[in-house]
Amino acid sequence: METIWLNISAGSGPEECAHAAALTLRQMEKEAGESKDLSLRIVETEASREKGNFRSALIALEGENAKPFADSWTGVVQWIWQSAYRPGHKRKNWFVAVNQFAEPPAGQAFSLTELRFETARAGGPGGQHVNKTETAVRVVHIPSGKSATARNERSQALNKKLATARLAAIFEREQSGKKAQAKAEIRQSHWELQRGNPIRVYDGQTLSPVKGKTGKKTEVQNVGN
Repeated sequence: METIWLNISAGSGPEECAHAAALTLRQMEKEAGESKDLSLRIVETEASREKGNFRSALIALEGENAKPFADSWTGVVQWIWQSAYRPGHKRKNWFVAVNQFAEPPAGQAFSLTELRFETARAGGPGGQHVNKTETAVRVVHIPSGKSATARNERSQALNKKLATARLAAIFEREQSGKKAQAKAEIRQSHWELQRGNPIRVYDGQTLSPVKGKTGKKTEVQNVGN
């Protein structure tokens, strides 16, 4: 079964964007729960300053509806509400980026014969399971020396897929000219967001979609204003 990973990122935006990322994750979980043949798991999160908010979250999707679900969320998500963190602040629009990646088929980005896989015991939380088995995987692209690591999944097979997908994402960013600084475990770089072209728009108070809001493409801007 193919696994698709979605990454929700607040980019370099303020705490309001981190809250928008948390709201986006909540909406994803709600929508996934209403869909048949779809499994959603939270793989890892990077917490923000305020409790419950996220700088980024990595989601694993499986099932027949995984790809359509991922496609429907990929892009920029806009949230509209008056900031509770900065009363009186004029800005009411907050943005997060949702990007998807999956294990590349053979022949894309790099040849799978060019890869070397290394395994190790996964560290951190997880109890006895991660201490007994070598589930962590590091993949190295031998010609370039580029590498990616995955240790969050429970099985070595899934970590191998995730590590390969992360490596492919590194190549994709380079090829597209978007030089993002890859932190360990692709905790997500500061993406530039197209504020004027959101794929979804929500009211941050009611958590309901804003009907009739369609994005008109404007210049690409960073979320940190």
